[in-house]
Amino acid sequence: MNEFSGCEPSDGYAYFGLEVKEARLHAKLTQKGLADETHYQPPYISKVENGLLLGSAQFAAACDRVFNTSGFFARMRERINSREHPSWFEPFVRWEAQAESILDYSANLVTGILQTEDYAYAIYRRAHPTSSEQWVKRKVEARMRRQEALERANPPLLWVILDESCLRRQIGGTTVMREQLSRLLRAAESPQTTLQVLPFSTGAAPAAESFILLRFSDDPPLLYEESWSGGRVIDSSVHVVEASAAYERLRADAMSPDQSRALIKKVMLEEYSG
Repeated sequence: MNEFSGCEPSDGYAYFGLEVKEARLHAKLTQKGLADETHYQPPYISKVENGLLLGSAQFAAACDRVFNTSGFFARMRERINSREHPSWFEPFVRWEAQAESILDYSANLVTGILQTEDYAYAIYRRAHPTSSEQWVKRKVEARMRRQEALERANPPLLWVILDESCLRRQIGGTTVMREQLSRLLRAAESPQTTLQVLPFSTGAAPAAESFILLRFSDDPPLLYEESWSGGRVIDSSVHVVEASAAYERLRADAMSPDQSRALIKKVMLEEYSG
């Protein structure tokens, strides 16, 4: 059975690209013409139409404007994008995109919303050694699209606490790690982002596993946590309160934002400069 309803193909990228191409031909536009109308480049249009790339949310909205399709392409892209994640992760992705603030504790790896493409690739490739290159690249693209939440008109406040092991665990080699730590430093320059490092010197951490708290302006907060079998979004007020208390203890034990940036720079220069 196809993962989409009706006669839509299971390859969401190909389906989206085919619909863009059909709409473009119906509108009697060349690829360059559509590029001009949507303010993208012709090679980008070609990749989308050939199923090599899922158009961005902005591109989908531009297609709806050009083709006067009342949100058809935006809804299709959202549906395809959700299916690029495991079913248990889809609810979190939807809530993450709407959150007013995101409080993240990462115990082992840099949080997904701040990962570089190469860092994410190294993680997926190591975790799924027998998967096709195409599958891995699409998973990486889906993870990169989560960062669109930080680029929206009213971006969330992002607070990230990284265990020191996140900086020193070498993922993908020295070049990948140098770029990843540089990405963290750039993120820390944003007034919307606070970054802290929980140093080894603090001893036992207040929380043994990674978790994320999502807070909203009009809805109750949510807790997201993962295990070997998958992840889950928890709305239990008891669990959210317990996680919030743990997060406050993590903040208290962590280095200040300035100290954290200094440590990241130090590790980047001393361990990943080669």
